Amino acid sequence: MAQDPQTPMDEELQRAARDAEPQPETPEGEVIDNVLDADDTGAEGTLVDNPEAEMLAAQVEELEQAVKEAKDQALRAAADAQNARRRAEQDAEKARKFALEKFVKEMLPVVDSLEKALESMSGDEAAKTHVEGIEMTLKMQLDALNKSGVEQLDPHGEPFDPEYHQAVAMVPSPDAEPNSVIDVMQKGYTLNGRLVRPAMVAVSKAS
Repeated sequence: MAQDPQTPMDEELQRAARDAEPQPETPEGEVIDNVLDADDTGAEGTLVDNPEAEMLAAQVEELEQAVKEAKDQALRAAADAQNARRRAEQDAEKARKFALEKFVKEMLPVVDSLEKALESMSGDEAAKTHVEGIEMTLKMQLDALNKSGVEQLDPHGEPFDPEYHQAVAMVPSPDAEPNSVIDVMQKGYTLNGRLVRPAMVAVSKAS
């Protein structure tokens, strides 16, 4: 028997019946796995397939290394400059002290001569005018030396000090403490605390 032709109403009813049929469900675990697989694939693609990021990272590392090396070089250069300046200052100070010490040693014989002249004229009334002139000259010499850091050592009556005194005689002296200076043959001098010439002295000893 021939089938009746379907009307538009029949087609609509059939479509509604198909939509109403239950669809096979996708397991929840499978859905999650699919999502994770998609994320992993995307992450791997980001890490592996991004040469620009790798290039930038390498450039950053190179720049950091260059900055570190530049800092090290700057510190070394500053240290070298400071050491060179310190050495130059020390050399200049040594040269100044050496030149000054040489000058002082050359002046000491002049001072010695003036002092001996005063000793020889002591008590001579006729030479009073000359004595005053020599005393003034000696004072000017000693003042000039003192301004340069020179100090005179006149240890008469002091305990003998081998660091600053040179004993040229040991003399029995009942009136003086043993090992004390009882006579100064030649005065000593220091320059900025450093001995230039020891005082030549006679030292007492027990009778």
